[in-house]
Amino acid sequence: MVQIPKQQSVPGPAPAAPSPPPDSVPQGTPHSVPQGTPHSVPPGTPHSVPTSADVARLAGVSRATVSYVLNNTSAVRISEPTRRRVHAAAKELGYVPHAAARSLRAGHSRMVLMPTPQIAVGPLLSAFLNELQWALSRFDYTVVQYGSLGLTGEDAARAWAELRPVAVLAPDATALGARGVAVLKRSGAKAVFTLGPQRADGAHALLMDQRLVGRAAAEHLLARGRRRIGVVVPEEPGLEVFSRPRLDGVRAAVRGADGGAVTELPLAYTEASAARLTDHWSALGLDAVFAYNDDYAMLLMRALQDRGVAVPGDTAVVGSDDLMLARLLRPRLSSVRIELPSGRELAELVDRVVREPGGRPETHDLLGAGVVHRESS
Repeated sequence: MVQIPKQQSVPGPAPAAPSPPPDSVPQGTPHSVPQGTPHSVPPGTPHSVPTSADVARLAGVSRATVSYVLNNTSAVRISEPTRRRVHAAAKELGYVPHAAARSLRAGHSRMVLMPTPQIAVGPLLSAFLNELQWALSRFDYTVVQYGSLGLTGEDAARAWAELRPVAVLAPDATALGARGVAVLKRSGAKAVFTLGPQRADGAHALLMDQRLVGRAAAEHLLARGRRRIGVVVPEEPGLEVFSRPRLDGVRAAVRGADGGAVTELPLAYTEASAARLTDHWSALGLDAVFAYNDDYAMLLMRALQDRGVAVPGDTAVVGSDDLMLARLLRPRLSSVRIELPSGRELAELVDRVVREPGGRPETHDLLGAGVVHRESS
């Protein structure tokens, strides 16, 4: 993950003054650092930004060779000693290739843009995204996280397209939409993916069907003899994209079960909200709860115990994500373990689509789910 670099100034013609300002050394002018000598400038002394021409002179090669080496161009054969000499010269001078200029020449970059989700992600998804970013870097992509809070649809797509990414992994298919996908493709993006529970027309879909999480929790509770199941639906904005499908998954599993019933339980992530929910718990007639995730399960379970409701004797509780806290709670919390593919698998998919654009949009189901049974159920 990198920070988006500030735009660098473009070298211009040298003025007539004896001492040229930064970036003003014209092509062909001898560099002030003799070939093979250390590049040292006294502290506080103005100095020019090193260019590829400087690297070429110090390494004793052409500018084209510098470009081939530093851009990892495989179509041109460069000897290993020459590669080492170019890299050593670039390091000595502190030269860094200009990504924006390189993107203009190619029409795209090696940048994979990952817009930040509009909602906070939990540790499970965060770890998955980190692994994906690391794997993409191994394929020589630069991964940039883009904060676009408040932007949706075409507005978001236009903001992302300004950076000319070669691929985009968008976290919200409904916000992006088909028109947003079209904007990105017209700007030169070779691969547009949506990552989440839904898909957008024209984009490759990496689906995480949250209904499977709710279904796994409900099937576990039904197998334990529970029939009247409450489902926590967080009141925090944005979480409905996950919570509503999980509720639907519970309902689908309970449908047809003898005596089965599902009750929706709105809950904010505060102790006060949990206390209000459990004030008249016995009137709800529930013998089990799927609490959306481990965090809400911990909140609700503490409130139930404060009210004298035995867990699991009176009410069984199941969370999801199988976090460490599930094992630390007493009773230990049963939890849905969510299974995701490795970051390398998805990086290989992104790289394949970038190298072979133009195919029909693909759909890949990423998510698997199964309950880890502990004392709370």
